[in-house]
Amino acid sequence: MMAKQWARPATDALRADGLRIADLDTSGTPGFKGDKKAGRELLAERTQVLSDLQEKLYANGRSGDGRSVLLVLQGMDTAGKGGIVRHVIGSVDPQGVDHAAFGVPTPEEKRHHYLWRIRKQLPRGGQLGVFDRSHYEDVLVVRVHNLVPPKVWEPRYDEINAFERELVDEGTTLVKVAMFVSLDEQKRRLRERLERSDKYWKFNPNDIEERAYWPAYQEAYQVMLERTSTEHAPWYVLPADHKWYSRLAVTELLIDALERLKLDWPPAQFDVTEQLRLLERA
Repeated sequence: MMAKQWARPATDALRADGLRIADLDTSGTPGFKGDKKAGRELLAERTQVLSDLQEKLYANGRSGDGRSVLLVLQGMDTAGKGGIVRHVIGSVDPQGVDHAAFGVPTPEEKRHHYLWRIRKQLPRGGQLGVFDRSHYEDVLVVRVHNLVPPKVWEPRYDEINAFERELVDEGTTLVKVAMFVSLDEQKRRLRERLERSDKYWKFNPNDIEERAYWPAYQEAYQVMLERTSTEHAPWYVLPADHKWYSRLAVTELLIDALERLKLDWPPAQFDVTEQLRLLERA
């Protein structure tokens, strides 16, 4: 049954197919008909559902099931990726989470193929993996700032599609979320980081400079969505001006991914009756 307050599932409402980023209402709440209060109340309920499903995934992994789920969060600074990690992924058992954040490549990483560092961080069987930024940096930042020539980054779209096909075939369910805030909302969030001492650590002066590149980033993101949203690994486009909505929507996307695995509790690998008998005698 569709969770209350959703007029249509997040998987339908946020699917990237045919979407133009330039036309995106970043303050919208696609598919959700409730307000902030309703969204927060529903999030409290749905995080428990997510937690239960993730525990089943982890339990099955402990029993030899090699399947996993990988959440890919891609977006400009202040889009709310960190908040998703804290408030959504933070609601599940940390033992069952593999988290990786990808910044500027290290000297060692630069000596390898761009997917080398990505492969090292892929989730293990039974794990919920989270990428804060990802392999898509190599067709976004690299393209916008001309870090390598087009003849280098252009083939990467097809390489990424093949890479993700490989992951899916090996048992990883991909949930790819591209998060977008308006320039006004980004400015508000950057200002908050400068006005609150407890948020200084989150501020990077480069974030201000990057605002000048927003048209180029829009173009790069548009091409990314068009070239790499596939049936086996679709993109979901998330309007992220409202943090409560972002967190609720990602929760729903993860619940859908986990439910499609049709998980059940793994059977005992021992004789339960015998173990109860031994326990009574212990």
